Amino acid sequence: MARLHPDLGQPAAAAVNERGLGGKAGMASELAGLAVVSVAAAGALSYARLATARLSPGIPRLAALLPVILLLPALPFAFASIHLRTISAFFLVWLCGFKLLLLAAGHGPLHPALPLVRFVACAALPVKVRDEKQQQQPSRALPSGSLLSYAAKAALFAALVSARCYRARMPPYAVPVFDGTHVYLMLELFLASAAALARALLGAELEPQFDRPYLASSFGDFWGRRWNLMVPGVLRPCVYRPVRARLGAAAGVLAAFLVSGAMHEVMFYYITLEAGTGEVTAFFALHGACVVAERRWRGSGLWRPPRPVATALTLAFVTGTGSWLFFAPVIRSGLDKAIIAECEGMLALLERAGRNLAAAAHLA
Repeated sequence: MARLHPDLGQPAAAAVNERGLGGKAGMASELAGLAVVSVAAAGALSYARLATARLSPGIPRLAALLPVILLLPALPFAFASIHLRTISAFFLVWLCGFKLLLLAAGHGPLHPALPLVRFVACAALPVKVRDEKQQQQPSRALPSGSLLSYAAKAALFAALVSARCYRARMPPYAVPVFDGTHVYLMLELFLASAAALARALLGAELEPQFDRPYLASSFGDFWGRRWNLMVPGVLRPCVYRPVRARLGAAAGVLAAFLVSGAMHEVMFYYITLEAGTGEVTAFFALHGACVVAERRWRGSGLWRPPRPVATALTLAFVTGTGSWLFFAPVIRSGLDKAIIAECEGMLALLERAGRNLAAAAHLA
């Protein structure tokens, strides 16, 4: 906490309002950081496309891409805001870094023949363009992808931020549900905003990033087909398939979850600016083992619970273990309060902007 807000005598909300997204000076600083990061990332990725255009996949491409791969982890530190620092790290360090590794191997969504704007957008943003066959098929995520649905989710997220002060008085079983819903809505709204930007730049239909994870009826369904789909989209070709080809499917699943855990530890470093405790890796290792066990159970032909029961059990286990292992480092450090204060500052900023626009429209 001291690293983010040196004046420990002030509450987290006040410190964030002064330096973070809620204050004018903080907003100006973050916008300047966003401009620097955007220009640096666009320049680095333009170089990546140019450098790999005449090189064969393998060591030559990897060597050419190494400066970009080493630069990307430094860019998120341009932000003082926890949200912007962590989201940019997720976009650039994790997803973009893995896409560049796939490009070095001659696989993945990036190719030097892509138009420059599409190459940069697909590399820097958490999106994947749907191919022609997919575009001819109805998207499974349309019910949750409508504008009305996102407006409802934004309103619910704002309500959860406002209700955060009552979290300490909630019954123990309600806290994991509250935290899990908060994280889900925050991620989906952030990623949907990035997808909207990419859609405007590319003029193409994109694959969904979430597919109603609250309907997942198994661990494999939750992690592989519904939750934050850009992550399994890079872990499958980078980790799962190579390990499966050598050691089998179970080893591939465990390796993918362990790498996911390690990368989440990196993301948590960008949140806390402290070394990881291993709890987040343990969370994903546990769920990887559960996916393997679940696959074997299904293959054995044993009894399976009805879908509503399976969904309830899956979500209860995910939220319960998430409260135990996933959220623990942030809550223990007290940074959850700073994160909420940033959300409150952003909501206040949007509210002021809305009032100003309404006043301008009235005068016009």
